[in-house]
Amino acid sequence: MEVSNKTSPSIFILQGLSNVYYLKVICFIVFLMMYISTLSGNLLLIIVVRINPTLQAPMYFLLSHLSCIDICFSSTIVPKILANTIAKDRSISLLGCAAHMYFSSALAATECIILSIMAYDRFAAICRPLHYSSIMNKTLCNVLVSGSSTVCFSNSAIHVFLTFQLPFCRSHQVNHFFCEMPPFFLLSCKDTWLNEIAMYISAGIIAMCSFFLTLISYIHIISTILKIHSLHGRHKAFSTCASHLTVVALYYGTIMFMYLRPRSTYSPETDKIVSILYTTVTPMLNPIIYSIRNADVKETIKKKLLRK
Repeated sequence: MEVSNKTSPSIFILQGLSNVYYLKVICFIVFLMMYISTLSGNLLLIIVVRINPTLQAPMYFLLSHLSCIDICFSSTIVPKILANTIAKDRSISLLGCAAHMYFSSALAATECIILSIMAYDRFAAICRPLHYSSIMNKTLCNVLVSGSSTVCFSNSAIHVFLTFQLPFCRSHQVNHFFCEMPPFFLLSCKDTWLNEIAMYISAGIIAMCSFFLTLISYIHIISTILKIHSLHGRHKAFSTCASHLTVVALYYGTIMFMYLRPRSTYSPETDKIVSILYTTVTPMLNPIIYSIRNADVKETIKKKLLRK
């Protein structure tokens, strides 16, 4: 029984953003503002799409679904980080940590696929405009969204199960802001090669395939844009594509850096910074880059929400 307690702690201790008082206050305020921005921006997009009958195209359906994922993803991570920053007790139960890891990894993977579907949608709209309605329709969008969620949540369940089969005998102090697989591998006194291979395979299939589909879609989009004769139209299209690709590269790049590099290169301090980028920064930027800059969305906000 004593060995079991050492190898399977019932609680884990997570880290806060800082241990210095004034830095705690600054970090708490910054992250709280980022979280509020994430919630308000994504909720605004969902409301705009719901109240405007003209925004019922596949693009806006996918955007609103992305906003739902970002709200859930950010809400899974950021409140816990905020609580751990100001609270003396930073403990989390084994079950709570497993649930935390399950939802965060599932939502992160789902967002990877949704971003690639959105890129394909833009490819179909710009490069195949005459066939767009037959390529992208409501039924296909529902199948793609529900299918990606099912695959990612099932995949996450397998990884969480494998992770918590490991004996955590080195420490119950997690050098990370939230429960994530790579930091937990460092706590185990057992060889984690099976877990790492399973993680590499999943990340390779989901993240890499989604990234390459997105990249190929935007290569075709850019080649089509180059054929536009209007200099203003070409500049506007390039500006939109550049902003989309910046956010996409930030998200895919940080995810692949976290989940596809060898264990020997793990660095707790670097990992914490990288994880903040895809769990907090990207969900905040998505509604700004994909939606608020959109002319139809801005027009709806002006007419419907800001009328008074």
